[in-house]
Amino acid sequence: MKKIQISPSILSADFSQLGNEIKRLEEGGADMIHVDVMDGHFVPNLTIGPPVIKALRKYTKLPFDVHLMISPVHKYIEDYAKAGANIITIHPEATNNLKESIDLIKKLNVKVGVSLNPDTKIDVIENILNQVDLVLVMSVYPGFGGQKFIPDVVRKIENLGKLKKDKNLNFDIEVDGGINFENNKIVIKAGANILVSGTTIFKENNGNIKKNIDFLKLD
Repeated sequence: MKKIQISPSILSADFSQLGNEIKRLEEGGADMIHVDVMDGHFVPNLTIGPPVIKALRKYTKLPFDVHLMISPVHKYIEDYAKAGANIITIHPEATNNLKESIDLIKKLNVKVGVSLNPDTKIDVIENILNQVDLVLVMSVYPGFGGQKFIPDVVRKIENLGKLKKDKNLNFDIEVDGGINFENNKIVIKAGANILVSGTTIFKENNGNIKKNIDFLKLD
């Protein structure tokens, strides 16, 4: 079992203080910083683009775990890589050629992630699992923070873990959406090793980031 890592989502941070918020996350023991990029088209919300990521890069040495919820995604991959992304995660539905997009991310020396929405089956990505570093399982419908965890995705995490073992693969399994101090144990037991959390990390225990990150790692 890989070590449990926490990737706090800055979607729940104070946007007027993003640089300082990222410093707080690093000091609190975050393993990476999760950056949700939304285009108002692929998902019904708008967030940040490459210039903001580039400006935030100087505030931490932690990896930027950039989740692109944009379509068509292929033509923007290079912009996010140059802005400072260390991991770029894309949705199979957002590109005309998933393999081509994966190859481009690799060519830019960035780790590759693919994301599965709650309704997207593992079959869609099964043939490229040997080419990715990470699979992001969405446990809410992407677009907004603060949604409730969808329990049905636990089976998907278990099935991904079984595929990984059967095919002797080494990708990380990341889960994003409604993660809190109860369901963290469920998804870790199912096989997840990276947890994305926003609201819980920034709001619980009077905003004690270190305590909240420590609690989320407990299985």
